Amino acid sequence: MSASMAADVQPAPPFGDRLASAVRRRESAIVVGLDPDPARLWPGGSPLPGDLAPADAAAAAVADHCRRVLDAVAPACVAVKLQSASFERLGAPGQEALAATVAHAGDLDLLVLLDAKRGDIDVSAASYANAAYGSTATPWGPVAGTGADAVTVAPYMGRDSLRPFVTLAADRGAGTFVLVRTSNPGAADLQELLLADGEPVWAHVARMVAEIGAEPTSAAPGATLDAVGAVVGATAPERIARLRELMPRTPFLLPGVGAQGGRVEDLAPAFAPGPGGALITASRSIVGAGAAAGGDPAAAALRAAEALRATAAAL
Repeated sequence: MSASMAADVQPAPPFGDRLASAVRRRESAIVVGLDPDPARLWPGGSPLPGDLAPADAAAAAVADHCRRVLDAVAPACVAVKLQSASFERLGAPGQEALAATVAHAGDLDLLVLLDAKRGDIDVSAASYANAAYGSTATPWGPVAGTGADAVTVAPYMGRDSLRPFVTLAADRGAGTFVLVRTSNPGAADLQELLLADGEPVWAHVARMVAEIGAEPTSAAPGATLDAVGAVVGATAPERIARLRELMPRTPFLLPGVGAQGGRVEDLAPAFAPGPGGALITASRSIVGAGAAAGGDPAAAALRAAEALRATAAAL
């Protein structure tokens, strides 16, 4: 690339700005979660050739299922959260299904959040970051990663394990969602333990996330949201107000609504920063909405997503 061409390349908008803009444009704070199980896909998929190997057949069926779900619910959503392990377990064909799903989400103007919960030493973290939303230089040319807009990461190896994600994300206009207070029952085993200052572990992690998000490499001048977000479980709504105090500019990704028992109505403090300040993510309660009632799974999924969107908009 010539110097003049390089000068014409504009840096990507910061993730916080991109997120806020997408929420306004789509008029939604709902994220549909896709955790595809090859044994529990929507019926009526595209026919598969009979001579496919098991991994190829399963991955093709998963990709078709994900495409149909996204086509159904995209009008009510701002993003899709893809559970990385659900694709990785299908081997190389599963990675192809993941790539196809990411591309289709982009065609539908949906942000892509890769739910991978990575956490490793800085060298490995850099590889994970490139796999999520960067590329890897090779003697044969660059190899693109997944192309996600954001990725979830675990903070328990410390700041240096987060730094490669945050740095690369800033260059790409991508985001990093750090696990702070998660939605699973086992969250209390570590995250609720009290430290010497009398506060729980999740409060310490929240402060760290806010500090990293406020650094010049992460924060955009004049932006209302940081590029570093927090995963905050909707199953612990009594923590939301305090977490928002600790992280006033941090986008919250709120799993646990629906099948895990979380209620959108209990999450109002999370939305305080305005558009993009909080994202409601639901998987089984949207994708499986038609399982009990029968009928068209696509129509049932859209109704469930629309209901969540309306509830969130009323907060």
